[in-house]
Amino acid sequence: MILVTGGTGLVGSHLLFKLISSNAHVRAIYRREKTLRRVKHIFSYFSENAENLFNKIEWVEADINNIPKLQNAFKDITHVYHCAAFVSFEPDKYKVLRKINIEGTANIVNLCISNNVQKLCYVSSVAAIGHNSDPKKLVDEQTAWNPEDDNNVYAITKYGAELEVWRGTQEGLNAVIINPGIILGAGYWNGGSSGNLFKKIYKGMRYYVKGITGYVDVWDVVNSMHQLMISDITNEGFILVSENLSFKAFQTKTANALSVQPPKKEAKPWLLAIVWRLDWLQHKLLGKRRQLSKQTAKSVSRITKYDNSKLKNALGFQFKTIDTSIKEITELFLKDLKQ
Repeated sequence: MILVTGGTGLVGSHLLFKLISSNAHVRAIYRREKTLRRVKHIFSYFSENAENLFNKIEWVEADINNIPKLQNAFKDITHVYHCAAFVSFEPDKYKVLRKINIEGTANIVNLCISNNVQKLCYVSSVAAIGHNSDPKKLVDEQTAWNPEDDNNVYAITKYGAELEVWRGTQEGLNAVIINPGIILGAGYWNGGSSGNLFKKIYKGMRYYVKGITGYVDVWDVVNSMHQLMISDITNEGFILVSENLSFKAFQTKTANALSVQPPKKEAKPWLLAIVWRLDWLQHKLLGKRRQLSKQTAKSVSRITKYDNSKLKNALGFQFKTIDTSIKEITELFLKDLKQ
């Protein structure tokens, strides 16, 4: 039986649809019952039999830091997809990020070992990979993480989670790690997922930034995870990026697909420097949630291009174009908007 953590998230819900559609026996972890509706909604995009497919999943209410409940979830499990994570770039959320991303992953790794799980797939992020000083040089899986860099809190905890997985491999666990770029997918139009980008662009964004990063479709993430898990590949990490695009290019492509105006003004580094300081001040004086940290302001202005050749060569994998991904997602966004 297969266990999926984070089953109600963007990656987890799409992964569940693929596994159940392939007639796999699947158990999935959820924390709040209301989030199960999201999974049903995702299923409804791709099947008229969504309810029946959803009901084939064995759902277990558990938290990845609740060991007794996790132990029950691991009964008769042979393979684990660990998708659960907390995504935040707010510096004051560091302790929560550590608790969920690092300690939670350590718990999953330990239970995989004690239950003789055959293989673990961990969903990390390109945020956990280092940067090159030369922006023309592609970042690959061998690019070293520099703990002395001014890394954001999310990146620090995802890197720490990876160390727990690699520790597990030293103790006999077979594992693969994937490092996706910005994951593009439908159905999660609020919160910290990429779907919120589509919503913001639809409502109108005045500013763009010139930074470059990697993007990947959620189905490419899910399909590569599945292929890696059924392969003989173990104890390897893989960057999952379809294309390297500037934020401006992504915003423009998405705005065009949504038939709205793309942003016209550049948010230059000096402007971002002012904004993150004002944001910090508002947080300190008024207790407002952070919207832009110093590290995030730097990252959106940075040119970082990723090399996806390792996955392509290992699996013969072909990525979906970002234009195709944007087209498919905007169609679903507009469909949801009408409902």
